[in-house]
Amino acid sequence: MSIQATKRSRTVHDVSCGRALRERALGQAGSPDPVPMALIAPIAATIAEHCGHRLLKCRRLAMGWTVAQAVRSVHDLVEAEQLGKVGLSERSWKDWESGVLPSPDYQDLLCRLFTTNPVGLGFAHDYSLPAEADEGGPLWSAGQGGGRLREGEAAGAGTRPWTFTEVEETKRRDAVKLAGLAVASPAAAAQILQQAAAEAMEFTRQAEATSLGSGTLDHLDLAITEFNHAYSLKPPKAVFDSVLDYRRKVDALLKARHTHGQERELFAFAGWMSELLAWLAHDLGNARTGLAFATDAFVHGQQAGHGQLCAWAMDAAASINLYEQRPAKAREAALKGLSEAPAEHPLTVRLHAQAARAAAADGDAEGFTAAFRAAEDAHRRLPPRSARRFGMDVLPLADYALTSYPATSFIWLGQAEAARRHAEHALATYQSAPEASRSPSREAIARIDLALAHAQLGDPDDAVTLGHQALDSARVVDSVLGRAGDLTSFLTRRYPRQAAVEGLRERLSAANDAAHPALPAAPPGA
Repeated sequence: MSIQATKRSRTVHDVSCGRALRERALGQAGSPDPVPMALIAPIAATIAEHCGHRLLKCRRLAMGWTVAQAVRSVHDLVEAEQLGKVGLSERSWKDWESGVLPSPDYQDLLCRLFTTNPVGLGFAHDYSLPAEADEGGPLWSAGQGGGRLREGEAAGAGTRPWTFTEVEETKRRDAVKLAGLAVASPAAAAQILQQAAAEAMEFTRQAEATSLGSGTLDHLDLAITEFNHAYSLKPPKAVFDSVLDYRRKVDALLKARHTHGQERELFAFAGWMSELLAWLAHDLGNARTGLAFATDAFVHGQQAGHGQLCAWAMDAAASINLYEQRPAKAREAALKGLSEAPAEHPLTVRLHAQAARAAAADGDAEGFTAAFRAAEDAHRRLPPRSARRFGMDVLPLADYALTSYPATSFIWLGQAEAARRHAEHALATYQSAPEASRSPSREAIARIDLALAHAQLGDPDDAVTLGHQALDSARVVDSVLGRAGDLTSFLTRRYPRQAAVEGLRERLSAANDAAHPALPAAPPGA
C-alpha cells in the first residue's frame, strides 16, 4: 500500500525556475563537464529551499533531467550494474515526485542513482544532531543529506566567484569572533554585539541598494504593453527601432546596480523585448536576426525563471525556421517550447500546431496528423477564462493556429480540397475577430492559402484574384511576400500563358522591390 506524504502549503515554483538556478550555479562553478555529484547535492537543496519541490524532484532538476531521462537513467543503471530488471515508468516516477513513497527496492535503486540515502531524497527523516562544521571544509557542503548553495551563488549575478581560500579565511575570522564573544567580559560582549548589529544594518542596506528609479519597472511594463499592441498596427521597421532602443536600455539597467528581485524582472523585460524583436526581424525579412533574438529571449526567460516567456520565444523560432524551409529545426523549436509552456494555455495549442505544420512541410503526413490531434486535444482542455498577454486575449492565437496552420499544411501535403476548407474557415475567423485582435498579415496569408488551394483545384482566375487581395493588405510583411512568391511560382508553372498570372507576378516583383530596395551603386573609383 502506498503512503502519501503530507501536503505542503508552500508555494511551488515552475520547473523552469529550478533549471535557471541549476544553470547559474554551474556557470559559477566553471561549467564542469561532467557535473560532479558533490555539486548536485547543494544545487538540489537550493532548488528545494527556493522553489518548494519535494527532494526527489529537486535532485532530478539538479541533474538537468526530464522525467523521461530520469527513468532512462534508472534502466541504464540496472543494466550497467546487472541488477534485477525493473518495470519503472514515467507515471510511477511522477507519482513519487507528488508524494507517493516508493517501495524499499525502488528506494534503494534511487539512492544508488543519486549516490545519496533515503533522507537525501525525502523518503525518511534524520533525527540525529547535526555534525559540527568542519573548519577547513570545502566551498560546497555535500553531505549525504544534501547541503545548499550560498545565497549569493544561488541568486546573484555579477558578483565575482567565491574561492576555496576565501571561504576558509571567512570561517576562521568568524570562529575568532565567536571565541572572543565567549570569553569576553559583559561590557566587551555588548560592544561586539552592538558592532554586529551595525554590520547587519549595512548588509540590509546593500541588499536593497539599487540604481533603478522608483517607477522604472512600471515604465518598462507599460512600454512593452504598448509595443505589443503596436505590433500589428504600425510598420515593422518603426516598431523594431523603438523596441531595440528600449532593449538596449534594459541591457544597461542589468549592468547597473539592482536588487535580486529587480534583476529577475529586468531579465523578463529583456526577454519579452527580444521575443518581439524576433517577430519584427522576421517581418522585415531577416531570419538570422530573428533567430538570434528568439534565442536571446529564451535565455533571458530561463534567467528570469519564466517558462511561458521561453515558450513564446520558441514559438517565434519555429515560425522563422519554417519560412526558412528548415522544418526539422522548426519542429525542434516547437517541442522545446512545449517543454516550457503551461499545459492549459493557448500557447500549448499553438506550439502543437507549429509542430504539425513543420511535419507537413517535411512531407510527414502521419506526424502532421498526430501533432494536430494533440493541438485539438489541448484546445479542448483550455479553461473557461482565457489567458492574456500584456492585456490582450491570446485565445485567438490558438484559434488561428487550428484554422490557418492546417490550411498551409494541407497545401504542402498536396490535399487541395482539405486546404480550401481550412483556408475558408481561417479567413472567416480572421474577418470576424474584434478590431483589436485583427492581424492583417495573417489574414493575407489565409487568402494566399485559399488562392493556392484554388490553383491546385484548377481555378487560376480565383487564385489570381485572391493573390491581389492579399497584396492589398495593410501589412504586407516579408512572410506575406514569401507565401505570395509560392503562389506565383505555382501559377506560372501550371498556367504559363495566362496574362492575369503574369500581372500578379509583376505586381509581386514590384512589392518585393519596395520592401527590399537595392543598395545604391558605388561611385566610380570607390
